[in-house]
Amino acid sequence: MKIIRILVLPLLLTMHGLASGGINTGHTAYKQGDYDTALREWRPLAEQGNAGAQLNLGFMYDNGFGVSQNYNEAIKWYRKAAEQGNDRAQYNLGLMYDSGDGVQQDYVQAYMWYNIVAVDSGDGEAIAISYRDYVAREMTPDQVARAEKLSREWRGKHP
Repeated sequence: MKIIRILVLPLLLTMHGLASGGINTGHTAYKQGDYDTALREWRPLAEQGNAGAQLNLGFMYDNGFGVSQNYNEAIKWYRKAAEQGNDRAQYNLGLMYDSGDGVQQDYVQAYMWYNIVAVDSGDGEAIAISYRDYVAREMTPDQVARAEKLSREWRGKHP
């Protein structure tokens, strides 16, 4: 699953339709391997609440690009972006709960995040459905029901 996160950022950055100069400058720097510049451009935007920049910081911490790998920081930034409805951050949270990177492995949480993307997203829907259904095979029916309930509750609070 780590490979999917590593391979997806360039695609995500391109698909994100990011408009801000700092985001674009960071994207260019990232593509050139200049992670220091990417971080310098994205961090202030992330701290100001830009979900795209938050996703990008999460990804960099998740994979150790330009920073020491730090799953706790990755989760922090992914969660901030996910709370704003960023489906890629939601998907990455699902991956982290699925694999236990930076959190205790929790299939209920993984299923919940995958399901949110599967229901609400057009972009990542197919892969989220695939991962949701895969993780469901490791769960009891009660766990699936709890994950579905958490997903509905989350979506109700974040219309």
